[in-house]
Amino acid sequence: MITYNQLLHKYYPLFKEKELPLETLKVFLFELCNEEDVDMFLELDNEVKENILNKFERGLPRLLEEEPLNYVLGYTHFFGYKILVNKDCLIPRYETEELVGLILSKIDEYYKDGQINVCDIGTGSGAIGISLCKEENRIKMYASDISKEAIVLAKENAKLNDVNIEYFVGDMLEPYIENNIKVDILISNPPYIPSQEELERSVKEYEPHVALFGGEDGLKFYRIIFENAKKILNENASLFFEIGYDQKERLMNLAKQYFENAFIEVYKDINNKDRMLMIKL
Repeated sequence: MITYNQLLHKYYPLFKEKELPLETLKVFLFELCNEEDVDMFLELDNEVKENILNKFERGLPRLLEEEPLNYVLGYTHFFGYKILVNKDCLIPRYETEELVGLILSKIDEYYKDGQINVCDIGTGSGAIGISLCKEENRIKMYASDISKEAIVLAKENAKLNDVNIEYFVGDMLEPYIENNIKVDILISNPPYIPSQEELERSVKEYEPHVALFGGEDGLKFYRIIFENAKKILNENASLFFEIGYDQKERLMNLAKQYFENAFIEVYKDINNKDRMLMIKL
């Protein structure tokens, strides 16, 4: 017999030895308990259920190898919704939740009536599109990714969260241009890390590089979108992007080259870093 408290303390030394956050171990066990409707904090001194113990001991070696917790669990929580994740997509980050919040606030400001056609380019797990559909029922959502595997996962997540999204496999804007789709809002959280930048081992070794690196300066995919966006945008459309914290000036200058008369603004995240770009035509 082992209690939840004893189980945590048994493996704390291993995490300390590898200089891994003890919080990861606690959150892992907490999530496994939630899956079984067990309140870990009320049952700390009770015996661990056998199936929870089995899942815990299967996942532990993966955590000790610095595999991200959400890949071990197979899901994450994003904007209050459960999103399945695997190695075919990036794990959605908190900063991207803030992007969703910004988009929703601007929908309230700019789009008072009628259907809103929206596309999410490089959708990955589908987290952005799914959250927006759950929060705003006037949205007609299209989403695309160059990865077939990512689209399979995004479709699973749409079904899990009971939303209707039209998905395409294709490179950047190509599926929308080919299908003559016009949108009021274009969204993308493209790969924006410069190709030579050093990353944490857990990111570098486990998350898909195709979704991380944005060319030599990190701006490759913004250029592609800026260059082709007007082919799929309705009049008075808006574009929203997540950006690297140090890319504000370069991206604003780049955006001005393609959208001369647009309102262009960069918004800060909760950590006071420049992380969201809006272009309003």
